[in-house]
Amino acid sequence: MTLHPADQPSGASAETGAPSSRSPALTVEGLGKRVRLPTTELTILEGIGFEIATGDSVAIIGASGSGKSTLLALMAGLDTPSDGRVLLDGAPLSTLDEDGRAKVRGEKVGFVFQSFQLLPSLTALENVMLPLELRGDADVDGPAREILRKVGLGERLDHYPRQLSGGEQQRVALARAFVTRPALLFADEPTGNLDTRTGQAIIELLFGLNADAGTTLVLVTHDEHLASRCHRVLRLDSGRLVSA
Repeated sequence: MTLHPADQPSGASAETGAPSSRSPALTVEGLGKRVRLPTTELTILEGIGFEIATGDSVAIIGASGSGKSTLLALMAGLDTPSDGRVLLDGAPLSTLDEDGRAKVRGEKVGFVFQSFQLLPSLTALENVMLPLELRGDADVDGPAREILRKVGLGERLDHYPRQLSGGEQQRVALARAFVTRPALLFADEPTGNLDTRTGQAIIELLFGLNADAGTTLVLVTHDEHLASRCHRVLRLDSGRLVSA
């Protein structure tokens, strides 16, 4: 499964090139993040603003320390900003308490992390079933088995993470992220712990699953090649957005 970037500019109609009527999946307005240190205040992000249309794939790139992971955490409601706000599918995350943000994430968001973040005491099947169980779905076994089959692990359902290779663990993580059919998927350096060949296979799988599901994808990476697979690239430098 391979998805190639659209030939037309992001947010434009394929037929006319006119602006799309798609509503934003994510809106970032004047976002800033500062951290108080013993003798000073550290600015991590300042004045960040952009919109991501529903169905777009967007890469956020920058050198280590540029603020990429902090921005992702703010966009996903895992952290709260010092300034500005984030609207996720129309919900203003900064006005919600932690329970409210967790509810939005559970209903609308999927995550793929560099370190896989699988629970070691659960099998591959149980790891993928977990977000469905937390959401209260009546059927958790069927969808989990189906998505694991789709990522090529239909014969590895009862294996624990320690019994799986790095590439297989990331496939489980992808299955877990997509099983809830999230409106928005955040991927943080999804190939960072994988060798080149395995990483390329995971990239193909990620974009293929994303195309099938029609999910809005926000990808944080330092990999220019991986970023080029997305419709848009946002570049951070020292906590500021320098290109969008």
